[in-house]
Amino acid sequence: MSIVLILGGYGAVGREAATALTRIPGTQVIVAGRNPDRARPIPGTTAMRVDAADPADLARALDGVTTVLMCAEIDNARVAHACLERGIGYVDVSASHDLLAEIGRLDDLARKRGMTAALSVGLVPGITNLLARVCAERSPTTELSIGVLLGSGEQHGPAAIDWTLNGLGALDGSWPMTFPAPYGTRTVHRFPFSDQYTLPGTLGVPAARTGLCLDSRLFTSLLVAAGRPAAARLLRRGRVRSLLLTALEKVHFGSDAFAVTVTSGTARAAFSGRRQSRATGRAAALLIRALPTLPPGVRHIEQLVDPVAFLTELAVDGFDLHLDHDRCEGVGR
Repeated sequence: MSIVLILGGYGAVGREAATALTRIPGTQVIVAGRNPDRARPIPGTTAMRVDAADPADLARALDGVTTVLMCAEIDNARVAHACLERGIGYVDVSASHDLLAEIGRLDDLARKRGMTAALSVGLVPGITNLLARVCAERSPTTELSIGVLLGSGEQHGPAAIDWTLNGLGALDGSWPMTFPAPYGTRTVHRFPFSDQYTLPGTLGVPAARTGLCLDSRLFTSLLVAAGRPAAARLLRRGRVRSLLLTALEKVHFGSDAFAVTVTSGTARAAFSGRRQSRATGRAAALLIRALPTLPPGVRHIEQLVDPVAFLTELAVDGFDLHLDHDRCEGVGR
């Protein structure tokens, strides 16, 4: 029996992962958060109140657990350390480079305990990392270019919106990227997703860059404007930020579709579908299923699985995988 504890399990990603995990035979799923009484029940799971910021509460919740899926950013390195110390597998969907770098320093502990800590497990980073490996291996180049197109109509929680606001204006640069139909070529704007920082180390490429745009061109323009220095300073004011977070939670203009694309030399690969949170949750569940067979240590997803096999299996769940290398055929659902 595998017992998976999902911390931050009542968010959009956690719910999708929990639903997928309940379909794996011999898997018990515990969905945990600070306020489970406020969340909609997830069929086939057990609810638990856990404050991951409280070491004693976390220790109690880890009893009997075989794997922890971290779907929140709450002192993740400490949580990962507690898991590995107790011989519990750890999977993290976070997109913050500093946070993942801190967990990476637990590699010796993970190896000593014979456990795997899997990082960059989601859409971005995650699926983008796997696409990057496919492209880098097929057509080595001096720089990987990654484009992320997200649906501005998808509902996101306050933590995800806050993370996005924090990233506005953090990096400079814009460039065109070609996405699968119906999007075509769009301008993406550099955004501090962690994949561009970790891929040079894991794939041995000289450099990588990741840019973001939204399906709504209007919202993309607003996003870029919000990242300018004057607007960024305004957004740091508590009252302004609080009002904006509330408004963005309620306003959904656009679709829930997404697409990510990567290029390296003559190689291009992409992945698309609906609901980025669903893609992240399903990718995490698929990785957790494979976790017992993976080597010990702290590794990013592209270091752990065969990218084409993993993405092909994930695409069967209602997504589209597009591979293109000098007229290389695509792989669909």
